[in-house]
Amino acid sequence: MAASVSSPSFTVLLLTADTDVQAQFKQALRDVSLTIVRDPVAFQKEIAKHHFDAVVMESRGMSEKSLTLPVHIDPSHTLIITGSRTVLKKTSKMLHLLAHTAGQASHHGKGRDTSLESYLELKMGDFVRGMRNGSAKNLHPILISAVERPLIASVLHETKGNQIQAASLLGLNRNTLRKKIADLHIPVKRSRNKLRPAV
Repeated sequence: MAASVSSPSFTVLLLTADTDVQAQFKQALRDVSLTIVRDPVAFQKEIAKHHFDAVVMESRGMSEKSLTLPVHIDPSHTLIITGSRTVLKKTSKMLHLLAHTAGQASHHGKGRDTSLESYLELKMGDFVRGMRNGSAKNLHPILISAVERPLIASVLHETKGNQIQAASLLGLNRNTLRKKIADLHIPVKRSRNKLRPAV
């Protein structure tokens, strides 16, 4: 079961009184938002207040009631691990890899919020920072052109080069689309289905 990322930082809640396990998690998960609690009362308070991508609980010495998760914890969005200290020590390394992978996915717009707007916002931010550092000007026409070209190319590909359908899908006049294709140097390949003779 894979955990999802709800924010740029991967969040982990650890319930253990073992100082060696706590130290191992702190070492392995330096770049992660890690909350450590020593007792079930603090655990229940934390889990009721915050969302965690992973919840790790030491089972030894804990009653079944103290390890009960609130109903708002969705196992399809939160990785839940319960086990002995030995299991927890192995878990810290696995969570380190998971958090690193989740962080990369979030950086590339593949986290929980995968909307086009959030992806573009992420990419635009990087682009604008780079252009600002280079003292660039006139970003608006540059960005519009950068977005418009792949959009038109994707629509033409989807409509198999049919410019009437592409113009309709884009909400453009056909002549406007043809001008943009020429101005943006977009190759147009019209695919025709070859009719096979009836047998």
